[in-house]
Amino acid sequence: MRTSSSRRGRRTAIAAVAVVATGTALLTGCGGDSDDGAGGGGGGEKITLRIGTFGSFGYDNTTGAKLYAEYEQTHPGIKIEESNVADGQKYWDTLKLRLSRDSGLADIQALEVGYIAEATGPAMADKWADLGTTGGADLGAFLDWKVKQATTGDGKVIGLGTDIGPMAICYNKDLFAKAGLPTDRTEVAKLWAGDWAKFIQTGETYKKSAPAGTAFHDSASGLFNAVVSSEQVQYANAKGELDYENSPGVKKAWDTAVAATKGELTAKLRQFDEKGTWNAAFKNSTFATVACPSWMTGIIKEQAGAENQGKWDIAAPPVAGNWGGSFLAVPKSGKHAKEAAELAAWLTAPAQHAKVFGVNGNIPSSKDTLSSPAVQDAKLPYFGDTPVGRIYSEAAAGITPAPISRWDGQVKTFLTDNGILDIEQRGTDPAKAWENVKKLVDDKIEQ
Repeated sequence: MRTSSSRRGRRTAIAAVAVVATGTALLTGCGGDSDDGAGGGGGGEKITLRIGTFGSFGYDNTTGAKLYAEYEQTHPGIKIEESNVADGQKYWDTLKLRLSRDSGLADIQALEVGYIAEATGPAMADKWADLGTTGGADLGAFLDWKVKQATTGDGKVIGLGTDIGPMAICYNKDLFAKAGLPTDRTEVAKLWAGDWAKFIQTGETYKKSAPAGTAFHDSASGLFNAVVSSEQVQYANAKGELDYENSPGVKKAWDTAVAATKGELTAKLRQFDEKGTWNAAFKNSTFATVACPSWMTGIIKEQAGAENQGKWDIAAPPVAGNWGGSFLAVPKSGKHAKEAAELAAWLTAPAQHAKVFGVNGNIPSSKDTLSSPAVQDAKLPYFGDTPVGRIYSEAAAGITPAPISRWDGQVKTFLTDNGILDIEQRGTDPAKAWENVKKLVDDKIEQ
């Protein structure tokens, strides 16, 4: 998913404490356990399993695959409650603090890949249940590299893969047509095939005839994330050590995002902002493209709304990449850790992966589901006849995960929210913005 992560929020110690003090909805379980009983079987009183998520996981009973209702029907002793927030950085800040206190945690907590190295590291590894031995998950069903990412140094698997983030570019066909650009997805992909610089050139072409009040791309920070996600070297070196300053992937992503900003090709939005400005821009069709990992299709559907159904399409990206992807983890201190592990295993089983993809577009992290007709032949009604399954499964086949460090998620946030966003929205000189990022990393991250 996620993300996310790739979903972001400013990271300071004061903000993290403030979130815990006032943002009680960020994570579930903060008010204590209100269960009437402890039995999870059909004959006892119900227990409540609480799930903390961010972004769009596609499990819910309203716009998702209705997996909670399905599980409750077959497990009458279980009631499921989900607490969801848009901003994954705030979610993570709050989760870290609650883990340190073993208090206020949900029974299941979602983890974004940008933070999985920290979650499996020495300071946190013992906080989680071993889902390789508890809950009944079939680890062999998952992509091998997905399992490896969630494995601690002593071999404990602390997270079960939900989705991965193979990338594409989603584009508004109506806006492309008005700007004189092709609308067929094959022809669109040819505009920028093989090079992010061609994507910038396409933006410059769009700008010449752009409909009034629209921009080519939603955000420079989103573009940064897309570019860096397509690089083999990102924030860490081959040893898994943070080395963003010397990373060719970070440099390319930074330079591309700066070029888009200087060329006034973006709508200057902050993705997943709390005010909902970015969400509203989907509905109002104020930008023509968005970097589109598979989980983004669910967000477009939700935020652009029924009135824009059929207006969005999906084309191959300039360079294949993987942005995001998440896990479900079970805090070891939870009152219902056994039942939570069983639910996490069920939610991430291949059958459920397929159901979520069919509704939400999240590309599954299980091998057989990726190659199944359910994914290969899938089309999402919101995107018309677009072969969503084929586009994203082909992109997934090309994924070779980059090394990750325990600080990737935080450094990404500094680079986007405190670097690129300052250039884009406040006119900060790029060299000054880079120095500001370096100072934040030096001040906030203890290596």
